[in-house]
Amino acid sequence: MLYSNVCIESFGYCLPEEIVTSLELEERLRPLYERIGLCEGRLELMSGIRERRFWKPGTLPSQVSAKAGLDALQKAGLSPAQVQCLLHCSVSRDFVEPATSTAVHSLLGLGHHTLNFDISNACLGMASGVLMLANMIELGQIDCGLAVCGESSGPLVRNTIARLNADLTMTRNGMKSQFASLTIGSCAAAILLTSRKISKTGHRLLAAASYTDTSANKLCQGDANGGMTDGSAPLMATDSQELLKAGVAVATQMWSLFKQTTGWGETTPDVICTHQVGKAHTALLYQTLGLDLRKDFPTYPTLGNCGSASWPVTCALAEEAGRLIHGNKLAVLGIGSGLNSTGLAIQW
Repeated sequence: MLYSNVCIESFGYCLPEEIVTSLELEERLRPLYERIGLCEGRLELMSGIRERRFWKPGTLPSQVSAKAGLDALQKAGLSPAQVQCLLHCSVSRDFVEPATSTAVHSLLGLGHHTLNFDISNACLGMASGVLMLANMIELGQIDCGLAVCGESSGPLVRNTIARLNADLTMTRNGMKSQFASLTIGSCAAAILLTSRKISKTGHRLLAAASYTDTSANKLCQGDANGGMTDGSAPLMATDSQELLKAGVAVATQMWSLFKQTTGWGETTPDVICTHQVGKAHTALLYQTLGLDLRKDFPTYPTLGNCGSASWPVTCALAEEAGRLIHGNKLAVLGIGSGLNSTGLAIQW
């Protein structure tokens, strides 16, 4: 997919105030750790995640998605009235029906003309949202679109800890399927896309590539018990080792298509922002694709894996830190359960 008329005008985000360290989570897991003989420090050692954040109880995905959306609009100097399409793209939702986008639409005060709906694609939700909006802009259907997400990890992490502590038959091997759930963090993010004719920044989306292997869709599955709100009791089962190998294999195929589509090579990007999983995933991904790890901007040590919000908040923080500057070639690489992989080429 090639684009000639699409700009990534701005990234917005909203972070929870509550910071929870990996050691704190392990303290809550003490009954389990004592039963099966585990030492504290294992979670951070294996994942590289020092801490993550949780929303205050009662916080809805729509509320923080709207805050991130407003942040993106304010950074771009655009008004809510200019948004012609709104997509809510996170795993976390307020409810099954109606679309959570309707709540965000109301909170942002968007116009009656603004098309809105939800897109769900695991951790690739925001990437899928960008592609949808970019295609609409390229076709001349809209000039301004907003993709938002509000991921809430607290219910999943709390329910996982309660289950692990309560299951007196749990073993070290049995715990492996729950390990990934302990790495999840909360965050909200937004991406504002515009046509080149109204863009003030000129940050161009140049191209995108995707690759899919759905034979691996059982390697990471969340149950149907709620949408990550406080009233739900979600659980997720993940074969982390096999998911790591299968995910990098899918990303390798995507990267080959990405290079063919863009004409870029391994040394072309100035900055690389990925979906943040952990240190093992990052190391293997960069090694396998032949990319320079020094070009990576990591956020997983302090935010954990924030689902669909992960890569856009990483881009936003990279810009704030001065790592992403005007004129840089930015490669965004994402992998989502299912398995799907998408790469975006951006001229910042």
